[in-house]
Amino acid sequence: MTDFEQLHRYRSETLKTDFSCAVPANGYRWWYVDGISDDGENGIVIIGFIGSVFSPYYFAARQRGEADPLDHCAINIGLYRRRGGRWCMTERSKHSVRRDAGSFRVGRSQMTWRGDEFVVDIDERAVPFGQKVRGRVTVRPRFMNLEGFYLDPHDRHRWRPVAPSSNIEVAMESPSLKWRGHGYLDTNSGSRALEDDFRGWSWTRREDEHHSDVTYSIVLRDGVRRASAVRFSDASPVEELPLPKTVKLKPGLWRVHRDACCGKTPRVLRDLEDTPFYTRSILTDTEFAGDTMHECLDLDRFQARWVRLLLPFRMPRVR
Repeated sequence: MTDFEQLHRYRSETLKTDFSCAVPANGYRWWYVDGISDDGENGIVIIGFIGSVFSPYYFAARQRGEADPLDHCAINIGLYRRRGGRWCMTERSKHSVRRDAGSFRVGRSQMTWRGDEFVVDIDERAVPFGQKVRGRVTVRPRFMNLEGFYLDPHDRHRWRPVAPSSNIEVAMESPSLKWRGHGYLDTNSGSRALEDDFRGWSWTRREDEHHSDVTYSIVLRDGVRRASAVRFSDASPVEELPLPKTVKLKPGLWRVHRDACCGKTPRVLRDLEDTPFYTRSILTDTEFAGDTMHECLDLDRFQARWVRLLLPFRMPRVR
């Protein structure tokens, strides 16, 4: 692996993202929201996918040749509570998708720009028991960001934190749940499958009232490591930070290797997702007052046949 390498930047022409943008064959585009309640008791992650990158159906279609990403769309919701949560990710074809510059609808769920607010109206069914997941999530950016980053040396994969620091309001009808907290919104896009160019990555984000810090540590398919620590603020341009030391974390139930570039003493406060190829956690650190959202992705594991055979139970598809 190489030493620290700064990620290549690009600049968006508009603050808001365009849901109607073209997505190439075998490519993808997603919009990611996360939030943690002010009391730390609740969390949420929402991802709207065009070309669902972890879909076993999209993976199989790509193996047969050029696949249409619009035939593999989903809005993924993870609701996290101390006493159980709900998770849904139903994949649908292009016949269930409606989109324009300001909105993206999959089935009965929809992401929309309403003025300066990013609003997600949710109407889904959870797995494995089919409970209703219905409500609204509103992201109100404290500031927005035009800077984006290429994640690979060939500029095939892009990441842009759109609203790195936001207020978030969750108002769910089913389950009955209301809370407010701090949130985050970004978007990723690419012209190839993730597993073609990456072995995996580790990502963290944390914020206080003045700024939001994000780290990305990526292992390319050839084993080269690219990593960056970035600070976003409404008072100054995007700032590159010294990369924190990488700290190994205790693996979860599925033994996915995970580490984090944040502070000196991070530890897992709470596991949100623990799967055969992906973990999502909330970390805490004695050197930082707030909580840190963290994820680790192992794309070698994702490609394993036994993992892809399990995924349809977690990610059903409606034709």
